[in-house]
Amino acid sequence: MAIKRANGQPSFSVAAAQLARVAGDGVAAHRHLAYLVHEGGPHLSRDLADAVHLLCQLYGRHPGLIELALGNCPAGPVRDWLREASDAFERERLYLVRLTSAVGPLPSTPGNAGTESVLLAQRHAVETLANSERYGCALGAATALVGDWRAVRAMLDRAAARSAMDIPASTMPAEESIVEVISEGIAAAPAERALGFGGEQLLLQNRGLIDLLEARKEARGDF
Repeated sequence: MAIKRANGQPSFSVAAAQLARVAGDGVAAHRHLAYLVHEGGPHLSRDLADAVHLLCQLYGRHPGLIELALGNCPAGPVRDWLREASDAFERERLYLVRLTSAVGPLPSTPGNAGTESVLLAQRHAVETLANSERYGCALGAATALVGDWRAVRAMLDRAAARSAMDIPASTMPAEESIVEVISEGIAAAPAERALGFGGEQLLLQNRGLIDLLEARKEARGDF
């Protein structure tokens, strides 16, 4: 869906660029997430438990990124989408919290103090994106989170299946709705750069979390 600039010439689709950003820079392309979702081994349950616990520390708290973005958004199509996404992500959050109990305790790992520092910095970064006054930044972060969560959900579902826990259906907004809300949001104000920045920074935090999980696996000697 191309967006016209003031000179009337068609430009690249900001929405398509965001989806490409998620596909290229999101966690789906990370080798450790691929291991958690598709591979096996004697330490997989422990590694999945580690992932679930750390994800819960980053995204299991309320209000989260989407709720904060919703609270700062004026009435209109973007706010309507954020409300839908917020309701859906609340279900995901509750799933994540229940799953944290089902997978067992956080695995003992050397360097846990460093992990806490990293997670604290990541939570601060996510909250900063959600509360940004730059129009489009919070929307970029929220749409990137929704798009990236599909890969995260695959990992959560595998952890749930191995823990004999029921897997709830996802109600997260479809990819088509991301295209629509970005197109409508950017049509309301020229905020491509802010949206791109918000998306890039959110994906950076998600990749950083998976990097941390991989490093923790290595520290435990889980090979």
